Amino acid sequence: MSKIKRDIETLPVAALLEEYPFIDSYFSSAGLEYSPREQLPLKEYLHSLEDEFREDKAIDVDETVSGARAYIEQMLEFLGLNSGTRVRSVSILPGTTKSGEPEGFEALEIRPGEIVSIVGPTGSGKSRLLADIEWMAQRDTPTGRQVLVNGTEPDKKWRFSTSDKLVAQLSQNMNFVMDLTVREFVTLHAESRLIENTDEVTEKIIARANELAGEQFSPETPITSLSGGQSRALMIADTAILSKSPIVLIDEIENAGIDRKKALELLLSEEKIVLMATHDPILALMADKRIIIRNGGIASIIETSDGERGILHEIEALDRRIQTLRGELRAGKRLDQITI
Repeated sequence: MSKIKRDIETLPVAALLEEYPFIDSYFSSAGLEYSPREQLPLKEYLHSLEDEFREDKAIDVDETVSGARAYIEQMLEFLGLNSGTRVRSVSILPGTTKSGEPEGFEALEIRPGEIVSIVGPTGSGKSRLLADIEWMAQRDTPTGRQVLVNGTEPDKKWRFSTSDKLVAQLSQNMNFVMDLTVREFVTLHAESRLIENTDEVTEKIIARANELAGEQFSPETPITSLSGGQSRALMIADTAILSKSPIVLIDEIENAGIDRKKALELLLSEEKIVLMATHDPILALMADKRIIIRNGGIASIIETSDGERGILHEIEALDRRIQTLRGELRAGKRLDQITI
């Protein structure tokens, strides 16, 4: 017997409401006038109602109980709370290049907490690889690749359902159209996820976003007024903290005007699998490995070496200098009078 079926049959209505608070909407739509402290299980409670009341409200006991179970299952799916699937690995199996030649690798396995960068010339096929992963390709895309989750073919709902996506993608452009403040926008998302401490989580997301953004913004800033970098910072923080998707795909984060290192550290702190298409040597070398794309296919996979990490430190020092100069430039200062 499934947990939901057992809960429906055994839990008092009061406990059922505590376990699945959203079921209150189902009860209301069914015309049930119950006490929140009701101590009878749902079926017994329905039988305890007067026949005249059940007839007036067109309440069929068995159908109402069955409907309650279905409603809970659908809501848990929508909220991403019932999959019971922990992603331990994502595997990419090779397909072909644009010329129909086999890709230059046997298989690539990625685990939570790992960063993989995707590098190659513009138009080489980086976004196509991200799309294959997002849609859990099963030899049915132009590349012929296959993506496995935990070593097996993923459930079809993860490919086609809008509520059970294993993948969250952050594209290059973030455009908001809703007339909401930043606080209202994040709160709305948190409430839709039935987060209990909504205010606390909302403040945390906004604070993290401001740590990433090149320019600070307030919780009362209209989201339509956010710059491109501020929008990307907000969505990265929101995805890291609220999204149930264990895989995050990022397309050219270096163009977002945000603190790239902090953004990746935030995503990794939430045990996400991070794949990013990039032209930035800092991001490429921060990754555990990088996928080299040529002619629409994966040409090779390179593990980041200790020597390359030494080069990374040198590049980061140069980058910090550039960031300092950029800040001084924005402040209207003369750069030939700045000591770095």
